[in-house]
Amino acid sequence: MQTTNFRVTVVVESDVVEICGALKNIVAVGAGFCDGLGFGDNTKAAVIRLGLMEMIAFAKVFCTDCPVSPVTFLESCGVADLITTCYGGRNRKIGEAFAKTGKSIEQLEIEMLNGQKLQGPATASEVHVILKQKNMVEKFPLFTAVHQICFNGHPVTEFIKCLQNHPEHM
Repeated sequence: MQTTNFRVTVVVESDVVEICGALKNIVAVGAGFCDGLGFGDNTKAAVIRLGLMEMIAFAKVFCTDCPVSPVTFLESCGVADLITTCYGGRNRKIGEAFAKTGKSIEQLEIEMLNGQKLQGPATASEVHVILKQKNMVEKFPLFTAVHQICFNGHPVTEFIKCLQNHPEHM
């Protein structure tokens, strides 16, 4: 399957790969919020970095079958896919439009995605339920902020505050 233009890397931690594939979409919505609010590249980079930190922390808490290797997050399934999604994916695109227009996620999906659905907001909602059950909401402020903005009417303009008081800065 490998060619000169396509390289395959085997990653043993399949559960971590799946978690990366889901959680990156939450981060991409946040990156879209930054774009829609007119923040620059440094702010978007902070969202990506803190989002990656939350992805790693989430995997370490919830992948208990084997140790979670930080190296997995350096593979294409981790940081590479995260960056690509935060710069060009539909979750970023809708996050930007949400911040600019104030329209609902559902309305933007209809208008912009030709029948496709977003994974980011739905994943943020599912992750929020899990974090609430485990009393860990405050440890994942970026994931929580995306959920609160998409579903609980919190103003998108407040998104940046989740970064300013992030536990990774303490």
